[in-house]
Amino acid sequence: MSVKHPIVAITGSSGAGTTTTTNAVRHIFRNLSINAAMVSGDSYHRFTRPEMEVEIRKAQEQGRHISYFGPKANDFEMLAETFRQYGESGQGKSRQYLHTFDDAVPFNQMPGTFTPWQDLPENTDCLFYEGLHGGVVTEEINVAKHVDLLVGMVPIVNLEWIQKIVRDTSERGHSREAVMGSIVRSMEDYFRFITPQFSQTHINFQRVPTVDTSNPFSHRTIPSSDESFVVVRFRREMKNVDFPFLLQMIDGAFMSQINTLVVPGGKMGLAMELILTPLIEEIMDKKRRSSFQMDWVADS
Repeated sequence: MSVKHPIVAITGSSGAGTTTTTNAVRHIFRNLSINAAMVSGDSYHRFTRPEMEVEIRKAQEQGRHISYFGPKANDFEMLAETFRQYGESGQGKSRQYLHTFDDAVPFNQMPGTFTPWQDLPENTDCLFYEGLHGGVVTEEINVAKHVDLLVGMVPIVNLEWIQKIVRDTSERGHSREAVMGSIVRSMEDYFRFITPQFSQTHINFQRVPTVDTSNPFSHRTIPSSDESFVVVRFRREMKNVDFPFLLQMIDGAFMSQINTLVVPGGKMGLAMELILTPLIEEIMDKKRRSSFQMDWVADS
């Protein structure tokens, strides 16, 4: 963690809804005039899409699995080093993984490839990460320890699969069979490297549908926000959350446990802004106080 160069991270599986949270956080940044360096978790894939397809075939021939959830396909060490370097100096490098033709055309590249690594912008207020591994911890690597505010997006797993299938077939051109195969192939890495992150987070947003999702592979549409609740779990040691204020401001909200708030699904965006804004403000206040103290010492 770094007071001078803080890091905010949204972590969640593919199809978990991290993009929704990212949009809410970017809105908060605009409202607070925060200049953030943006880093995508897909930047730390080891392989382009064609290379990954080759690796998948090789793994299948050898009777093993490889997925985008695990370290065989992701450079956890480089991600941790990016966070460490930014926390110490406010500097680092980033690139983009180009998912679609719309993403790739401006760079004259094909989908499933990377842009070149480039230096992060100078003089940013914080680093903002969105991706699969913002809180990953292994025996060798601890990414979570560098993050000042770690937010998990965790829809129940059947809903997560529905969101992934619908998104990857409608937006990324994959077949249902290919997406379903990816889900099955990813299970071991999901249990080892995705799920444990949500014990590292400061806050989890878990969307729970109120419609039948028993067979996620038969769904053609994603249950709407109004067809769900959102369970918001806070780390117990967080003492800076104003629960009475949240209950007053979010119609239909209630507490299910001492550290767990439940809100109607249609209020998720509002809840995110009400919850995350004061926490991000607090991080920025600490940063400003630290800078003021350093300037005062330098002038003394």
